[in-house]
Amino acid sequence: MTLNFSEFKRFEKQIILKKIGISGQKKIKNAKVLIIGLGGLGSPLLIYLASLGIINIGIVDFDKVELSNLHRQILFNSEDLGKYKVAQAKSKIKKIYNNAKIKTFKQKISSINVQSILNGYDIICDGTDNFSTRYIINDFCKKNKKILISAAISKFEGQIFKFNFKKNGPCFRCFMPEKPQNENNCETEGIFPPVAGVLGSFQANEVVKTILKLRDDLDNNLLLFNSLKMNLRKIKININPRCINKCR
Repeated sequence: MTLNFSEFKRFEKQIILKKIGISGQKKIKNAKVLIIGLGGLGSPLLIYLASLGIINIGIVDFDKVELSNLHRQILFNSEDLGKYKVAQAKSKIKKIYNNAKIKTFKQKISSINVQSILNGYDIICDGTDNFSTRYIINDFCKKNKKILISAAISKFEGQIFKFNFKKNGPCFRCFMPEKPQNENNCETEGIFPPVAGVLGSFQANEVVKTILKLRDDLDNNLLLFNSLKMNLRKIKININPRCINKCR
């Protein structure tokens, strides 16, 4: 897939970067990325991926926009209240980058539909807020050798994982074998809005690094961000020999 003159002019400020160039921009254009969850994480992530020039983007969410979403879900405004997030997001992204081919899935990920939704994408971005769904996504990506970039936010903190299942290594179940009794998320714990923007941007960063095959130093790692202390901490995720996915 080539770049036309309009695309070159639109993306020239990233094309002039030595680590991207024309060949890199073609890779970005050809990538197939799925975003699961259009909340505080999915909003900035989707905006950046489209702005970078990714054509094929899938978006998954079954919710409608609520008033309490607006302080952190920057894709939406008061005119979107009561409307489905995927429909409003597609409409807005087309205004940002009309060439984007946004495929919408107005569904909740389940063991029944996970294959039909995730199959057509190489990089999966998980921004869901519950462990049951995270396990379903993780297990499918592990089995089908997808690349999984997952983030979570709560209060003043956020975390991001990256698992390249094209290589042998741990999975999310190695890190958290069982669902915790209490699920800490935005709905139950509250959230400082800039944290959502930071972690969504981190996800976009990892997507593009993956597409361009730049440094993979987040592979099989957990990156923790604390907005109050303004620090980052990286934790290596090791293989759990008792993982039900038989990681090795």
